[in-house]
Amino acid sequence: MRRTTFGWIAFAGALLAPAIASAQISCARGGLQRAVDLYIAAQTKGDTSGLPLAKGLGYYENAAPADIDKGIIKKALTIDHQRSLLDTATCQTFTEVVVTDKANPYVLGTRLRVNHDKIAEIEILWTTTGYWLFNVDNYLKYSTEEKWDPIPAEKRDSRDALVGAANAYLDAFLEGKIDLVPWGFPCVRTEGGAYTGKGLPSDSCEVGVPSGVNIANRRFVVDEVIGSVVAYCTFGAGGPNGGSGSPDTHLFRVEDGKLRYVHTLTHLLQSAFRGNAAPPPPRSTQ
Repeated sequence: MRRTTFGWIAFAGALLAPAIASAQISCARGGLQRAVDLYIAAQTKGDTSGLPLAKGLGYYENAAPADIDKGIIKKALTIDHQRSLLDTATCQTFTEVVVTDKANPYVLGTRLRVNHDKIAEIEILWTTTGYWLFNVDNYLKYSTEEKWDPIPAEKRDSRDALVGAANAYLDAFLEGKIDLVPWGFPCVRTEGGAYTGKGLPSDSCEVGVPSGVNIANRRFVVDEVIGSVVAYCTFGAGGPNGGSGSPDTHLFRVEDGKLRYVHTLTHLLQSAFRGNAAPPPPRSTQ
């Protein structure tokens, strides 16, 4: 009798395993990481059947609603590098994905929003060959050389401080008030694949910051544990003199209140760039 009872318990446990796995998605850090892990698995296979998607899911690509069945998430990608922010306050994640496959190179910025135990929103901004300063080998090289380790609890900046640092940087594009930006030294920026660093203590992210461009439509995902914030935005408001209005992400690492790393992705064909200033040349990976 005991053996029979034990057998039924084991059998029931096996049946419940998938449900328990799905229930691990939540707004806690572990639950958000679970959502990221499931997304990475789905993106690797090009198969979303393993994602616990909410009814009425919102799916977006490059700041516009899109059909998930025709989306890039349905494209199997070999991921060479990933980095994620976990925002427990807003129940969101951001994942930077680097794919160096010569036939299908990409850098993605993927946002998930979790609602209880389901993924309610997926937003992907992607760049590839022919897009703004795209150089996936450079992006991988510089991104993997950086340290985005957790910051000790007593040294962490607040959520407001992280968003404030991001806003100050983005505001400088319009107003040119670069003295209000909490510049750190060294600070390096990777933009599509172009890189501002020279390996010097004086390296600055101020290099090449234009003026007169309204970085608009900002939405933030924040992770105080790793001192990071990403802004989903548009590079300009789309006016004739204020930038293209192209979908954009700016990812920041902040240490002791100062900018340390900046990564930018812009969904803009290089051939469509209509600015007056020439883009900075990408540095060699050699």
